Amino acid sequence: MDKQQQAAEPMTEQQVSEWVRAQFQKANLFLAEQGVVMDSVAVQESRYLPPFVAIWKINGIDRKSYWAISGDLPTDVMAFGSAANPREALRAFSFRWQAQAQQLIDTGIRDQTGADYVKLLINRAEQLYQLFEADDFWNSQPA
Repeated sequence: MDKQQQAAEPMTEQQVSEWVRAQFQKANLFLAEQGVVMDSVAVQESRYLPPFVAIWKINGIDRKSYWAISGDLPTDVMAFGSAANPREALRAFSFRWQAQAQQLIDTGIRDQTGADYVKLLINRAEQLYQLFEADDFWNSQPA
């Protein structure tokens, strides 16, 4: 089954729960690799759009807060101060990935893996920006 077919079929509540849990674990592992030990998640400020993206507001034991993103895209993290809310965080990740892709292009792509990664960054950055602009999605989210 390809991704378009999967997207057309709604996920069950159990599948959504499992997906959110898996994305949380993925984000937590990434944070640990970056030297950030999580203390708690600000659930009210986190958003999920399975199976595409989860955006987490993470409070670290260092008393700092972070935005972490995971899903069908690169897992990444940034300081909470980079964005005031989950919507702005998606835009910030989009801009970051566009800049990262351009930097990789400017320095020269040496192999197919690099070319594929640049295409992924550009594609996901565009998708995040479209989601950032989708007023209907944000207006339907809990405050």
